[in-house]
Amino acid sequence: MLVESPPEQSAPPGAPAPRSRQAVRVTGLAAASVVLVLVVTASIAVGSKPIPLDQVWHGLFHYSGTVADVVVRDTRVPRTVLGLLVGLALGLAGAVMQALTRNPLAEPGILGVNAGAAAAVVSAVSFLGASTLSEFVWYAFAGAASVSVLVYVLGGSRSATPVRLALAGTAASAALVGYINAVVLMDSKALDRLRFWTVGSLTSANMETVRQVLPFIAVGALLALTLGRPLNAMAMGDDTAKALGAHLTRTRVIAMAAITLLCGAATAACGPIVFVGLMIPHLARVITGPDMRWILAYSAVLSPVLLLGADVVGRIVTRPAELQVGIVTALIGGPVFIFLVRRRRMAQL
Repeated sequence: MLVESPPEQSAPPGAPAPRSRQAVRVTGLAAASVVLVLVVTASIAVGSKPIPLDQVWHGLFHYSGTVADVVVRDTRVPRTVLGLLVGLALGLAGAVMQALTRNPLAEPGILGVNAGAAAAVVSAVSFLGASTLSEFVWYAFAGAASVSVLVYVLGGSRSATPVRLALAGTAASAALVGYINAVVLMDSKALDRLRFWTVGSLTSANMETVRQVLPFIAVGALLALTLGRPLNAMAMGDDTAKALGAHLTRTRVIAMAAITLLCGAATAACGPIVFVGLMIPHLARVITGPDMRWILAYSAVLSPVLLLGADVVGRIVTRPAELQVGIVTALIGGPVFIFLVRRRRMAQL
């Protein structure tokens, strides 16, 4: 695992920022919010089937059951809402994961949460006949929660450290990926049912799926957003964090719970979309500096921008077919991430 030493800082994370830096943070977050509104609008207005803007407006506010109205309100709106929720979940989970492991290249899957959710869904499809996203939600959440508990126990429970948690998560992920591959190889029908889900997709979004994942993502997001101050303290080392009054075990348990809820729900709804949680917190850190309170806020806004933007691109580049969002995020984000790493020194944790 790639871990870098802390940078030389004039002030610790969370310390009062100079007015210029504070102004940049506030202005940047406002600009990101405007971009998010524009991307949401594009997600509703643009699709693989071209629909004039007046018909899009009609479908939103004067629904009469026409084909265009159905496409706009019953397909694009749920897809956009789900993309917002999943993007927010992946961004916050990635930010918490990177802070928890003190590794700028960490991703939510490092603790085995995504693998646990995926293994549970594959098992449900192959052995229990599950076939809809509304069923996947519960199995994925159960798998994510179970693996999180297992990783926490293997990592040392109360004496767990970031490195031990990461090692335990890596071992669990390797075992679960092997299990998933074995099940899929033995059951071709399961592979057929999951071929879009396994690459990450928003195409099957509906309001029922949104309603089922919303409580999990909402609770996970609230937990994640409460971790800004304690994670700032932990960034200065365990001893310093204890001296500042941070409760390390409680912070790690809450972080694990937040990651479980966010990644489990997101994986159930759309499949394993990992790259968003890797890149966006790093980009936020470049803009905001090391303060986790701002990193979490930026991640919650910028991650839906990336996910929905990638989904819009996927709808139009191969019209009338669609390119799944998980593929587009990799195609767009991979080169951008490499450019950021090569252009300036990696943001440290």
